[in-house]
Order: sequence, then structure tokens, then C-alpha cells
Amino acid sequence: MRILVTGGAGFIGSHLCERLLNEGNEVICLDNFFTGRKANISHLLGNKAFELVRHDVTEPILLEVDQIYNLACPASPVHYQYNPIKTVKTNVMGMINMLGMAKRVKARILQASTSEVYGDPVEHPQTESYNGNVNPIGLRSCYDEGKRVAETLMMDYHRQSGVDTRIIRIFNTYGTRMLENDGRVVSNFIVQALRGEKLTMYGDGSQTRSFCYVSDLVDGMIRLMNATGDDIHMPVNVGNPGEFTMKELADEIAAATGKPIEIEYLPLPQDDPRQRKPNIERAKTLLGWEPTVPLSEGLQHTVEYFKQTIAS
Repeated sequence: MRILVTGGAGFIGSHLCERLLNEGNEVICLDNFFTGRKANISHLLGNKAFELVRHDVTEPILLEVDQIYNLACPASPVHYQYNPIKTVKTNVMGMINMLGMAKRVKARILQASTSEVYGDPVEHPQTESYNGNVNPIGLRSCYDEGKRVAETLMMDYHRQSGVDTRIIRIFNTYGTRMLENDGRVVSNFIVQALRGEKLTMYGDGSQTRSFCYVSDLVDGMIRLMNATGDDIHMPVNVGNPGEFTMKELADEIAAATGKPIEIEYLPLPQDDPRQRKPNIERAKTLLGWEPTVPLSEGLQHTVEYFKQTIAS
């Protein structure tokens, strides 16, 4: 198939491009390089089935494709709060442009949504039927509400125009090709540990997250894109239900890096969720998917990557 991946030079997008090429597809990688990096996809540039297009999804584009994976959007607070208006525009106008293309060429489209649509959840673990607890005027709302509107657009284009849509709600993902300065807790902790710095812990370290290794996530994405069923257009949680406090994560990273660690405690940012854990029963039933990479193994791969990145 001919497949478009927006945000294809990013952390997750580059892994997705690689996997789709390995499965024999033609891949068009579209990226404006705000957080994406050429280094992530440079090893793919010699592949005749791979095409790189520098473009911003907020501007219309005409392409003929069979499938669209819409991943374009900065995904860490440091980056999406840097230009919150641009973040909203990427989520909303980018979604409208991609859905318009999907409608015109009759392509199937998958939206990379997020567990952030649940906000600071009152329900735990979070099921797809939970409507969330999001602050619409907070510092994170450019991302949280942007992704919620993107889901709204997906459902409306499906209901009104019959566009073949898929929505994946991604929970905390980590792995090789993360940006060292992206502000996410796994990369923050690993880089600080490798540099012999104190680990910056927001709050008291009791808040929880569930960490999914990138290869598991990409597998879930491809399964969802190619699955069929009556309610396949409804959202699907994809993440690792293993739940860790930030203190436990710090201990895991100490083991993975082999470095002694000290912790510096800082105030919890506004609207930072206290706990985050997916209910993945729908993914298990619908896709036959569940994560296979344990945190200790995934962290080893990620630490090795950052050792090389920091050294260079």
C-alpha cells in the first residue's frame, strides 16, 4: 500500500515508517521538523519505497494514498507549551486537512490521540468510555483539548461523510529516538542519571504512569489500522497497564544506568495527572494486542541509545 505518516520523522513516527517499509509498503513521511529530526529517518532515505516531504499539516496538501497515520503534533509539555496556539492549530487544522484528503481519495485514516484526553482522571484505570476530567483553560489544554477536538472531527467525518477512521489513545511511550530535551520523565531521568545530575522529581513522586515501549505501540497502531469490525472507528487505548510511581521509575533507571542517583523535588505542574493507567481490554479483544516488552528491558534499549546520543 501507499501510506502517509504525518510527523514521520518524530520519535514514534520514525519507528512506524521503518516498520511499514519492512512490511513492503510505500511510505511518504511528512514532517515540518519542529520536533522531528532527519537523523531519525536518515537510514531510510536510500530506500526507493520511502519519500520525505517537508510540510506543515496546518497547510493543505494533495497526495494520493491508501492509508494515513496522523501523528503530527508535539507531544511533550515542553514543546507543546512553547507555542500553544500552533499546537491547537496542528491538532485541529491539521486534522481537518488530513480528513479532507482521506475523504477525497477514500483513504483509511488513523489519528494518534492520547491518554491526555482523560485529563487528571477520576476513573482508574481509564476505559475508553470515560469522558475525562480536562481543564479547558489550563496550560496543558492546547494539547489535551486539541486532541479531544481532533477525535470529535474524526467521529463527525465518519458519521457525516463515511470516512474510514481509527482513533488510538496512546499512553506514555518511551524508547530509542526520544529527544533528550523533550521534557518527558523517562528521557529526563535517563539523561540526568547518565550526566550524574540530580533527578528532577515533580511532586512527592507518588504520582503514577504506565510506560509502553515504542515497538509495542507501533504494533498496536498497525493492528488497529488494519482491523475491521462494527465499532472499529471508536477509540482504543493502547499502552502498558503496568503502573509505576515516579519513585519506582527512578529506581528502575538507577538499575538500567548503573548510576547512583539523587533526587531533587520540585512543585507539581498545573493539571499534571496524579495517576495514569490504561484499561486495555478493548485492544485485547479487538486487536489481539497486549504489550510484550517489560519496563526493565525497554529501559536498557533506551539507556544504550542515550549513551550514544549524549556521547556524540
